[in-house]
Amino acid sequence: MGKLLVVCGPTATGKSDIAVNCALKLGSEVVSADSQLVYKGLNIGTAKPTSEEMRGIKHHMIDIVSPKSEFSVSDYMRLSEPVVDGLLKNGKIPVVCGGTGFYINSLLFDFSYGNVAADCEVRKKYEKIAEENGKEYVFNLLRSIDKETAEKLHVNDVKRVIRALEIYESSGVKKSDIRDGKKLKRNYFAVAVDYLREELYERINLRVDKMFKNGLVDEVKKLLDGGISENSQCMQAIGYKEVVQGLKNKDNLSTMRDIIKQNTRRYAKRQITFFKQLDKIKWLSPNEATAERILELYYNAK
Repeated sequence: MGKLLVVCGPTATGKSDIAVNCALKLGSEVVSADSQLVYKGLNIGTAKPTSEEMRGIKHHMIDIVSPKSEFSVSDYMRLSEPVVDGLLKNGKIPVVCGGTGFYINSLLFDFSYGNVAADCEVRKKYEKIAEENGKEYVFNLLRSIDKETAEKLHVNDVKRVIRALEIYESSGVKKSDIRDGKKLKRNYFAVAVDYLREELYERINLRVDKMFKNGLVDEVKKLLDGGISENSQCMQAIGYKEVVQGLKNKDNLSTMRDIIKQNTRRYAKRQITFFKQLDKIKWLSPNEATAERILELYYNAK
């Protein structure tokens, strides 16, 4: 079975265009790995690729849930894995594209929880706690007893957070002390574009300027007017939460823009740190990041 081609890295590095170019040459399809592209109606602030930008390439995991919905890493894995495996079964190379590291890792690795037996009673207890007090509450419970595991999980991945709590309560052993590590589920080769920091920040600034020009504030207003709560998961995304807060504070557009730029730059730094830890990743200069070069590296990779 073939290996996945993963186009990842920080925001504003042209991942979507690169992925489409690769998919065109491969005669394949793109599987998005972006935690905000899953939401319908969030287009401008997510830089969601348009039909013209998709250039006839089928894209999966975009516009699949209502903005009123919660969506976790577990949900992503449940819906994306059959797509990936179906493409592989049909002899196509899936082009996984995105900057949400937890989504990408869920496709590539099996983060084993050891051989600790399930304890349904304990699990139900924590599920009830999560239902009554919220996902952040149970995430903080895990952080208080097993900080190392908490740092590897996302607050929205309630299923795995509860499983880690279940392991600790059932066995007295922290998940982080079970050293079976991550196991490769699917072979892959990953690429990311390595812009100079100043150039990356300038690309981010230009992208944010374009979002405002294209109507980001009106998009946020439309979502709020349509019944989307400012506390909903989708509205916590960079670009949306700042506009919501800016509207409440009656900030001018320039202030909103500057805050989004700053927060996006900080996010990009975290993305770079995350993906630097990924095995089998090749960081390419902007000039080298062509579909031809990427596929040459892909076929030559072990």
